[in-house]
Amino acid sequence: MSARETGSTWPLVGREEQLELFNMALGNSQVEAFFIYGPTGVGKTRLARECWSLATRLGCRGSRATATVAAQAMPLGAIAHLIPSGMDLSNPVKGFDAVASAIGRHNKKRTVILVDDVQLLDLTSAVLLRQLMDSEAIFLIGTVRTGDRLGTAVAALQQGDAVTRVDLNELNEHHAEELLQRVLGKQVARSAVHQLFSITAGNPLYMRELVKGALESGALVTDGRVWRLAAGNFFGTPRLRELIEGRLPAIGESGRNVLEMIALCGAISFEYAQAIASAELLNRFERDGLLRITKERRRISVSLSHPLYGEVLRDALPIQRRNRLLIDQVNRVKLHGMRRRDDALNVASWQITATGSADPSLLLQAAALARHAHDYERVSLLLNALPRAHQDLKTSLMLDEAMRELGRLDEATAALDRGEEYVDSDQDRLAVTVARTANLFWLGARTKEALEVNKEAAKNVSDPNLTRVFRINEGYLRTLSGEPVAGLRILERDTPFDVEELTDVNAWLWSGIARPIGLAAIGKCSQAVKWAEHVSTTHRQIDEQALLSHPAASLPPLIFSLAESGRLHEARRIGEYVIAQLLKARVHGPLVWAELFLGRVEWLAGNPAGASRWYGDAITLADSRNQVPQQQLALSGLAAAAALSGDMGASIEAQKKISKYPSGGLLSGEERLGDAWILASQGRLTQARDVLNEGVTAARRTNHITSEALLLTDIARLGDPNRVADRLARLAEKSEGAFVKARAQLVKALSLREPESLLQASDDLHTIGAVLLSAEAAAAAAIEFRRLGGTRQATAAASRAHDLAKTCNGTPTPLLSYAEARVSLTSREREVAMLAAKGVPSKEIAATLHLSIRTVDNHLQHVYTKLGISTRKELRNELTRFTVGGN
Repeated sequence: MSARETGSTWPLVGREEQLELFNMALGNSQVEAFFIYGPTGVGKTRLARECWSLATRLGCRGSRATATVAAQAMPLGAIAHLIPSGMDLSNPVKGFDAVASAIGRHNKKRTVILVDDVQLLDLTSAVLLRQLMDSEAIFLIGTVRTGDRLGTAVAALQQGDAVTRVDLNELNEHHAEELLQRVLGKQVARSAVHQLFSITAGNPLYMRELVKGALESGALVTDGRVWRLAAGNFFGTPRLRELIEGRLPAIGESGRNVLEMIALCGAISFEYAQAIASAELLNRFERDGLLRITKERRRISVSLSHPLYGEVLRDALPIQRRNRLLIDQVNRVKLHGMRRRDDALNVASWQITATGSADPSLLLQAAALARHAHDYERVSLLLNALPRAHQDLKTSLMLDEAMRELGRLDEATAALDRGEEYVDSDQDRLAVTVARTANLFWLGARTKEALEVNKEAAKNVSDPNLTRVFRINEGYLRTLSGEPVAGLRILERDTPFDVEELTDVNAWLWSGIARPIGLAAIGKCSQAVKWAEHVSTTHRQIDEQALLSHPAASLPPLIFSLAESGRLHEARRIGEYVIAQLLKARVHGPLVWAELFLGRVEWLAGNPAGASRWYGDAITLADSRNQVPQQQLALSGLAAAAALSGDMGASIEAQKKISKYPSGGLLSGEERLGDAWILASQGRLTQARDVLNEGVTAARRTNHITSEALLLTDIARLGDPNRVADRLARLAEKSEGAFVKARAQLVKALSLREPESLLQASDDLHTIGAVLLSAEAAAAAAIEFRRLGGTRQATAAASRAHDLAKTCNGTPTPLLSYAEARVSLTSREREVAMLAAKGVPSKEIAATLHLSIRTVDNHLQHVYTKLGISTRKELRNELTRFTVGGN
């Protein structure tokens, strides 16, 4: 997508309801007009033109006009081109009859006239259009810009009950995302969608200009798979600035002052605003759509009505004027005693911006408030302005946390190095150690080093309460880095159920976040869900005391736990809620985990497109924040999902990047999924199963039961259920999770080739939400029914499989590809057939499967005979008949 291409008409998104209303209005002989109201940029003209085009496609004759300020000065100025030349309008009655006859009904269809910006029509034009409407000669489509004074033209045209009116608002975030993805042609990172939506408030015109400017400036970039926003300031185009400045009238000095002040300071009290401009002027600005005046309890506040107004006003301010306005506002707030909670944060920020310094005590107070609001950039700004004499361990730890959240490892390390100077107790040493180990783990995946730092620091501590926290830190690190059994042993011993029983609430919270992940990993899924829910409830109660200061930040483990408990629908709902909350709160560390786990949910559900989206978002966000532990899992998940979707370029590209990152250890073995499904998509099922078996070995070594169950199931799906059925049955006995048990049931039925058991497995998996597995089970049942001569049952099972696969976009897994074969093939015949259908020559098939070329050709002849075909082209068609869109 180029910047030039964004200049073309953007697709119409999120306006289906309005289009349906227009269609109903046009078909109703009692309706004479359809009016679209809305502020600048929401797409009134775009919708009106779509309505007009729809009418012309239905056989109506159409004309268009645009009212302007210039044309308003001349009678009929806006619609003169619609009146046939030579028409004498000196006699209004005869002139009207002539116009009505000339542009009225055509083939019993009304003429549809579109008038843009009806509020700018001259009265003569409005009266003529009204007469034409009343005589049923025309159907009028009009757009009206709210915020303008409407005048007599609009009143004349919209009076009566024969006019349908719709009020067009900005897009919601979901529709904004759909629009961006359609325009840019690739996935857009969820964080980028949220940022663009927040800046534009869903205004399509502003979004279009913002995207165009971001492309031109390089602020919006793509790696070929996903678009993301690079760090930087406001980006836009000259036209965007002109559009917004056009909304700022010639308002005089006091009006300009108050708008600039609000742009600099955000929402201010009505009282402060009145110190600059009169109440009458403020109310006028509200009527004109420039300001928003809101009341919350006893406080009345004033803010700009659109975020971009502030961007443009700030951008145009000379530095000296900006500084003077900020100092004036600082003095006003101080004069009133700085009574409000956020006054300290605002005053300190304004002073630093205007003068480069502020009172140290005010800086400390402001930094604490900024941290609580998750504004880590401002925490950094405030604490870096703090004089050295006023720095201590607390400020160093706060700055370290901010730098860790922003992904700046060197600056976080430097903050802790300064903090070491102030350590004078075991409690201080503990605080620094926990911070250092967090940096090593989250920003470097250097778990061994983190554990060593923790061990060395604990040696010199004698207080049993502090020693307990050191042990909890060790358990937390081990649980999340590939040692769930050892980590849980520590956490279960040292972490009480109730937070009040531990002196350090943050240690309890970190333990509580790791614990359900570890429990679910070793198959104790019911316990995991209970713990995750308990931690979330407790976090809300201790929010003010917790370093992990947003309650949604403790919910990602619940996504994982619910999924492995066989509650995929709930896991998806929680995941989407968590991501929305964390994006809004700008809490990015836990957000990466939420996106990773939601990607896994979609993979388990059989939605590779959804999985690719969330895995891709996790990769992008983790990369921007230098978070390492999640990268291997997310890249492998993306590679697998892309391969299953048929996007081999994205799949192989993701797989290439995996070697850049060390293994985080979590969900051991699942990092091989990408390799395996790339091979499977190429028809190389033996190699794919061998890769999966390597993952199984890794998962078994670290006792990751749920990961092992996932990998064993995939081995069965790729053609070798006999190899894994017994092991999976044993895992099901050891696991509390409904998902592991359902997988074991599926694989056992595949191994025994029992069609009725396969249908039962399909039902159970569908209940869980694993739709693709459910479709595969039904497809396998169809194969077995056909083998046994049950034609009717085979047809019913194949139909069920087809319907289920539709909801997965026809994902062509090997089991589904075989579902339409009229007779079943042996495992080896299926593998040879798959490779041949992919276009692999017999010689290469022989080398891949360690067979002779003659044996390969013999297998192919058997396949051809069984399927009643004679060519590889027919074979390819036969093995893809099942997929959605096939024959």
